[in-house]
Amino acid sequence: MIDDSCIFCSLANGKIPTNVVYEDGMVCAFEDANPMMPVHVLIVPKDHYSSLNDEIPEDVLGHALATVKKIAEIKGITESGYRVMVNTGDDACQTVHHLHIHVLGGAPMTEGSPRA
Repeated sequence: MIDDSCIFCSLANGKIPTNVVYEDGMVCAFEDANPMMPVHVLIVPKDHYSSLNDEIPEDVLGHALATVKKIAEIKGITESGYRVMVNTGDDACQTVHHLHIHVLGGAPMTEGSPRA
């Protein structure tokens, strides 16, 4: 199901143009509009799930997580390392309530590195 009022649904399904890094039938991965690192890509299921608290089919969740390695390879950060994050709920600073996986890298992370 797609939520027409959700910005990530619109981005993931091509209704709003974005900088797509990878796309298949289940997910769309695109550059974050406000990157916190040189590499900051969001992996978004094409169907709408508000957060990890939703009833997400295991194949969708597993596929989205498996896409992380593809993004790291595409962006050239597999050797140097990267951070993967999923914010769930307001207290975790989830600003868009559509499940999305952050892939961050491209520079050394320090104690003060972003917490997407």
